[in-house]
This record gives sequence, structure tokens and C-alpha cells, in this order.
Amino acid sequence: MSEMKVFRKLDALRAFRRENRDGHWGLVPTMGFLHPGHLELVRRARADHPREDGGRVAVSLFVNPTQFGEPEDLAHYPRALERDLQLLEEAGVDLVFCPSDEDMYPPGFQTYVHLEHVTQPLEGASRPTHFRGVATVLAKLFNLVQPDRAYFGQKDAQQTVVVRRLVKDLDFDLEVVVCPTVREADGLAMSSRNARLSEPQRAAAPVLFRTLQIARQALEEGERDGDLLRQRMRQEIRSEPLAELDYVSVADPDTLLELPVIGTSALLSLAVSFGAVRLIDNLPIDDLKPINSEPIAE
Repeated sequence: MSEMKVFRKLDALRAFRRENRDGHWGLVPTMGFLHPGHLELVRRARADHPREDGGRVAVSLFVNPTQFGEPEDLAHYPRALERDLQLLEEAGVDLVFCPSDEDMYPPGFQTYVHLEHVTQPLEGASRPTHFRGVATVLAKLFNLVQPDRAYFGQKDAQQTVVVRRLVKDLDFDLEVVVCPTVREADGLAMSSRNARLSEPQRAAAPVLFRTLQIARQALEEGERDGDLLRQRMRQEIRSEPLAELDYVSVADPDTLLELPVIGTSALLSLAVSFGAVRLIDNLPIDDLKPINSEPIAE
């Protein structure tokens, strides 16, 4: 299968996969308007699934309405289907799935996937139904594509925790692969939402990554008080006049519960709005030395 196949209907995709069961499949779920971060996931999936070994790469392009809280946010989400298809063909993708809202959620649809604790803090506190939509659409995509691996970016850190829990709890037979965040030269995490920033907002947006770096430096210098770290992060964000803070977090990487005292690992994350554009970023820390460690006497 050398020519990229494009499917817009669930039944057609299901029939194709029923007839093409051989080889290993990698899936990159996206909402389209692709940027270099998405394409890096595609490159990783292609490297893991070479055609000469029977490997196949599938990409979904679907702006999932059930994960948006505000209708205006959904309406303004950027779309560029024809450009995306060209980029994916150039990247050597084997299959693209770009269904309609009506096909994914037909009249009478009423079954949703709801996870408990890991969906409640951070993005879940600000967007209560967001991860219900994410988990539901991913469950549908996993069932339809039947991949051996699914690829996600670290930028959406809470999503990666949710996906791993979804796969584990519902016994999906696939591996979740998390790839590092791809950043602009000034540190801003690549996101489809960046295209909606005005020029002044774009100039201010690197405050997110700068704040994460300040917190990381404090940790490396021995700060272990979670409240003080969160306070430092808030101060840095509030020093930028165009930035409106939603939350900062210094949490356990697995449970996403806020840490009063940091041990050897933590997930630093934050959400900030610039006008109508809301951006998120994070930095996983997993190599801290215990602050009270003593050298072993010889």
C-alpha cells in the first residue's frame, strides 16, 4: 500500500481494516491544522513502522466537538484539510481518516467514556467535559483503526496521563508512545492555536516556557516547597501584562495531585490566556536528586 488512502466514512475504514489485517500499524490522532509538532509524531510513527517490514502509519484529522467547552472556541479552531492531506502524503502516511461530526456522532449518540480522578484537576477543573470528549473519540479511533501504537505529544501532558489510563483500564491492545514537545526558537510550544495570536500576543507568549524554566531552575537549586514554586510561577506569569493566568501546577506526574513537597520527580504545568486564545505548556521533571541525600561514607 504505497498510495495514501483517505477515508471519510467509518464503514469504509472498518471494511478496509477488515481486509488489511497484516502488518503493524501506528496511529497519530490529530485535530488537523498540522504543524511541525504533529509531523514529528508522524516521522516517529513512520520510523517505528517501516513499510519494508509491513508497517503502516495512519493519521486522523478530526476537530472533535465533544472536547470543546465553548461553542465559540470550536467555531474558531483553525482548519486546513487540503493542506494537511498534502503534508501527510509528503510525510509518507499510508492512511488518513477525516470523518464528519455526523458520522462520528450520529443522531441518538449517547455513549461516552468517563475517567475519574486523573481528569478532574488542571484542564479538567477549567474544562469539565473536555476529557470525556477526548476519551470517547480516542476509544472510537482505537476501535476503528486498531493500531499497535498510538502517538501523542508531551505538550498535552494531562492528556497523555488520561490516554495511558484509558488504554490500561479498557484493555486496549496497543502501546502509548509520548514524544517530546516541539518548540519554536523562543521556546513557545507549537500549537495550532498559536496561529490565532496577534503579533503582540505572540511576542508575549514565551512567558509560559520562561516560567517553566524558572521553576525548573529553582528545583535544581534545591527548592522543594510546592507552594513556593507555584507562587514563583504565578509571579512570572503576572509580570506579563497580556497574559491572563488560569492555573499553575507542580504535581505528581502519575496522579496529577499537587505536591506539597517535591521528591525526585514532578510535572510542572500551566495554562494562560492571551485574549481569546488559551495556551498550555508543561515540563516533566524526573531526575531530581533527593535534597537530603548524604554521601555514603567509605
